[in-house]
Amino acid sequence: MIRVLLADDQTLVREGLRMILDAQEDIEVVGEAATGAEAVRQARLLAPDVVLMDIRMPEMDGLEASRRILGSPHQGTPKVLVLTTFDLNEYVYMAMKAGASGFILKDAPRRQLIEAVRIVAEGDALLAPAITRRLIEEFVTRQPPTSGVPPQFETLTERELDVFRLIARGHNNQEIAEKLYLGRATIKTHIGHLLTKLDLRDRAQLIVLAYETGLIQPGDTN
Repeated sequence: MIRVLLADDQTLVREGLRMILDAQEDIEVVGEAATGAEAVRQARLLAPDVVLMDIRMPEMDGLEASRRILGSPHQGTPKVLVLTTFDLNEYVYMAMKAGASGFILKDAPRRQLIEAVRIVAEGDALLAPAITRRLIEEFVTRQPPTSGVPPQFETLTERELDVFRLIARGHNNQEIAEKLYLGRATIKTHIGHLLTKLDLRDRAQLIVLAYETGLIQPGDTN
């Protein structure tokens, strides 16, 4: 059972999300929060698998709430799935950098919402990678890479760098496996090594790091 915490300041939105998710046999809404601060408290109390997080909330916005939830040692390793609109590109980028596992548009069909929760709960971590990549490219274009290449990059093998670049370009595991003529299990192993060596939570943070360090450039799709 996937345990979900809903964080949105609009009661009707939370009620709608609850109705959709609770109707699924494998998903249970275990709590609701109307503010970012309440979301942090509820996450610590309820230890959900997924926090469905709105960005714009009173007291504390969803970005800061995500940072505190993902950075706290109190509640294990919940996944944060950000509720967003296309006019909040910078916030989406910052939420992913803080460790959010992906995002879902507020006007997405219910089937996409349900699938997003399942994908994030399973750890695949990045919904609609091509769209996410576009959002990151927009932000990085306005704020070019400045952080430089971290020393951990020196520990990566050539194959791991190949996988890293393909993840950052928005490819899923199956596509990466086909491009590199490898099995999906091997790709998952490489991704696990990348996350461990670079001390990151998931592939969303891999994409952010790739653009920030200039490993790939905006518009690079090769």
